[in-house]
Order: sequence, then C-alpha cells, then structure tokens
Amino acid sequence: MTMTDPLGDMLTRIRNGQRARKSMVTSPASKLRVNVLDVLKREGFIRGFSQSEIRTGLAEIEIELKYHEGDPVIREISRVSTPGRRVYSGIKDLSRVYDGLGISILSTPRGVLSDSEARDQNVGGEVLCQVF
Repeated sequence: MTMTDPLGDMLTRIRNGQRARKSMVTSPASKLRVNVLDVLKREGFIRGFSQSEIRTGLAEIEIELKYHEGDPVIREISRVSTPGRRVYSGIKDLSRVYDGLGISILSTPRGVLSDSEARDQNVGGEVLCQVF
C-alpha cells in the first residue's frame, strides 16, 4: 500500500516515540525526510539521525530523540502543508511560532530551511511543519 503523506508519517513516528519515552525511532528514508531532520538537528530538537541501507534500493533512517530532564524537547510537532492542502508563505507573511520559541520548517528554492534561516536569506516557500 502506498503512503499518501510520508513526511506526516515521520512526524507522527517522532511524536509517538517521544510519548513512549523511546530513545530512537526508525522511518523509511527519503531526501525530504533527511532534509527536515537536518533542520531539526541544527535547531537542537533531536540528537541526530543516521541513514542505513536495509537492502538494495531500500533505506531507513534511525532518529535519536532528545530529552531534557526527562521531558521531550519537542513539545508539539504538527504538519502544516498536507498533500490535499498546500500552504505557501512569503517571508513577510510568515508568522512566528510561539513568539519565536518554536520554528517553522519551509521548503524553499534554496532547500529546506527553518523560518529564521529563510528570513536571513529573504526567501519564502511551502510551510511543511511547525515545531515547538
């Protein structure tokens, strides 16, 4: 069976893994997922991730979740742009998540960026998800 929202699936795996206090979760690999995880790592929401090939043509990502004093670092992670409803934003229209405490992750012509990186580069795009 095909998956309609691969990024939403990965975000749900992260959310469920943190609720179950897991140290690591796995997800099928794709370029978009790796780019989103790279932003989450740069912003300090996850410890890291590694990509391994299970067999030829099938790769998997192991995501190391991050906790601070027993509580998950990611309090909320939600998908904004879905396959049925794409959400695009110019840089001037992009709102701050929890007054700058959280981030939005955007897919821009310059790659997948956090909202602060997109403001620095003055580029807008599709708002993939919000993390707090």
